[in-house]
Amino acid sequence: MLNPNEIKSIVASGEGYNAEFKVSIPSNVKGITEEVCAFANASGGVVLIGVDDANIIKGITIDNAKRSAIQNSINEISPPLKCDFTIVEVDGKNIAVIEVPSGQNKPYVLSGAIYVRQGPNSQKLTTVEEMRDFFQQADKIYFDDATCKDANIDEDIAKENIKTFRFEAGLVNATSDEQLFTNLKLITNDGQLKNGTVLFFGSNPEKFFEKAVIRCVVFDGTDKRYIVDDKVMTGTLYQQYQKSMVWLKSKLDVRYDIEGEGGKPRKELWEIPETAFKEIIINSLAHRDYYDKGARITIEVFDDRVEISNPGGLVSAVPRSEFGKRSASRNPLIFGLFERMRLVEQIGSGITRIRDVMNDEGLTPPEFNIDGMFTVILRRPIEFEKWVERWVDNLSENRIKILKNIYKNPKISKRELEAIIGLSGSAIDKNIDFLKDIKLLERKGNTKSGHWIIKYKLP
Repeated sequence: MLNPNEIKSIVASGEGYNAEFKVSIPSNVKGITEEVCAFANASGGVVLIGVDDANIIKGITIDNAKRSAIQNSINEISPPLKCDFTIVEVDGKNIAVIEVPSGQNKPYVLSGAIYVRQGPNSQKLTTVEEMRDFFQQADKIYFDDATCKDANIDEDIAKENIKTFRFEAGLVNATSDEQLFTNLKLITNDGQLKNGTVLFFGSNPEKFFEKAVIRCVVFDGTDKRYIVDDKVMTGTLYQQYQKSMVWLKSKLDVRYDIEGEGGKPRKELWEIPETAFKEIIINSLAHRDYYDKGARITIEVFDDRVEISNPGGLVSAVPRSEFGKRSASRNPLIFGLFERMRLVEQIGSGITRIRDVMNDEGLTPPEFNIDGMFTVILRRPIEFEKWVERWVDNLSENRIKILKNIYKNPKISKRELEAIIGLSGSAIDKNIDFLKDIKLLERKGNTKSGHWIIKYKLP
């Protein structure tokens, strides 16, 4: 049973993968039971009723009827789940506390559905395909939640990494390191470190997870024949992210703009928006399949594009039709830690944000390959006029015009090309087919929502 000091410590740490706050009892108590079911299917957690979203203890009055309603709802979870449900007085205010263990008989089902924890939120799974991806093994649901048996908390966790996390998460003076690890469920019930804990706070994570690193490569040209630079980014997941961003900045074109006056810092303008890389790299680290011990996250820079790949395709819990609209994490503990550091936002919004920032800069839409390795391709802007001049002797004037108009608007339709260039539909088709045949042009997607891709290469 949690004591008042422990409850205040959890409140100070805020909601997350293992903590859910309710300011009052909802009219439909099933909403509370869904959170309980989700915690049981993960690494456990606590529901505090009487605490608001701003982490302020408001207190609550709960009579026997409401308490019975909540308990009866929890009893509907199958197989049966034993939870401690208590009322604890904290600074003169009563808080309803439901302590949920990590269930020993997963999966737990409520009204025919499985609920799982995704960062600070709970998600409902309803299909067999969704369940397969979440429940990979009977005793190890998620890689990041499993025990790292060879790691020692005194020898393999770096205090400096905890300090960095506290600063980024706004938990500088909230509680002791030991209590922080307990609150965030970073250790198992028998005091052992979890895989996700070592990846996030370890002094040398690659000692335990050799391939859990990012390989960064620059190629000369548009294929993989000639390597110019090849580095492996090690350290904690956050350190890998930071190192990769610094490396990318050194390999891409970055110009500077002065923001206003009065000595304000210069604004960096990356040739491909920095935000797109932040989203992709963080999501790669949070969602990669760490069970795949033969592959690494890779960042590959070519003359015409940047490709970022990570092991594990689209999580089966997300139908193809919902790609970019919703998300599910293979590593909810890691995702929750990144969320606390404000490096990931609403689940499912990352793909939309990448598309938006590329569109805002007038760049070719990002391309996604969601089979096997999850790959994102970002096309680099080029000096189009200089590039196209090289093709003047090889292409007709009309084909040059087609390429120029596609460069200006990758979503341009064939009908719009007809009007601009003054050719019939069949003539446009023949010219486009020619450009496709010599591998200068490619079409992604269908007629309505797709776009053109110019396959830049030296003539």
